[in-house]
Amino acid sequence: MEENLLKTCLYDKHVALGALMSPFGGFIMPIQYTNITDEHNAVRQKAGMFDVSHMGEIFVSGPDAEKFVNHVFSNNIAGMEDGKILYGMMLYPNGTTVDDLLVYKEFVPDHYLLIVNASNIAKDYEWLCAQAEGYDVKVDNQSDEWGQIALQGPEAEKYAVETLGLAPAAELGFYTYYRTDDMIVSRTGYTGEDGFEIYASHEVINNMWDTLLAAGVVPCGLGCRDTLRFEAGLPLYGHELSDEITPLEAGLGMFAKIKDKAEFIGRDALVAQKEAGLTRKSVGIELQDKAIPRAGYPV
Repeated sequence: MEENLLKTCLYDKHVALGALMSPFGGFIMPIQYTNITDEHNAVRQKAGMFDVSHMGEIFVSGPDAEKFVNHVFSNNIAGMEDGKILYGMMLYPNGTTVDDLLVYKEFVPDHYLLIVNASNIAKDYEWLCAQAEGYDVKVDNQSDEWGQIALQGPEAEKYAVETLGLAPAAELGFYTYYRTDDMIVSRTGYTGEDGFEIYASHEVINNMWDTLLAAGVVPCGLGCRDTLRFEAGLPLYGHELSDEITPLEAGLGMFAKIKDKAEFIGRDALVAQKEAGLTRKSVGIELQDKAIPRAGYPV
């Protein structure tokens, strides 16, 4: 089974650390290194790092890039400033979700970077190419070329600046980024904590992992990434969002700008759904005992 799964550029690091490995999104990924509770608390109290090299990087460029991305994206990128990042969704015409993603406004005119979920890279790329007909744009899937580390927690800035030497990271606001010739550093994450996501070549990401590990940053697996994002109320594609769930049903209508944008794929369906009223919606639950909620558990 493992032979059919993809490996990130940090796979050997996980194995060397004795991580529990398991399939996720077509990749073989670390679930935990020690235990989920310790890794979760490290991120909440100090700092932890995640291998997120399985995420997808799709670049869109060309004279029609803004018009095209706004057509396929539920949030509104019109007039977006260089170095800004927006969260939103790509939708099917019926309003359900192709994927949720981040759009980065590049520092070059008519260039955007789309960060998509690992399990959806091929699907998203095909969807974007299919929608690009009639637009003067280039859609370039560079997912195999980039590695990525998420450095998360209240001490993340200290490690980014003092340990990795990423001084400009301290000046970043939430959902902004800077880039060099071979690196992208964004103040984003998937834990509810402050932190950074660092994109670079496989070699650079491996070196950064070793540097952070030597400095005492705790390596964290997908197990605590799930508890952290769940605790913060952040959606995971395939669960709170899917090709059967709309952003309105997921409680994410604020990222679908049906009032601010006259047109985007799926808008008409969302307008109709809102006018008709929701027949289902996501809700929060409170546990009575100490436990970790998992997908498929009865409520």
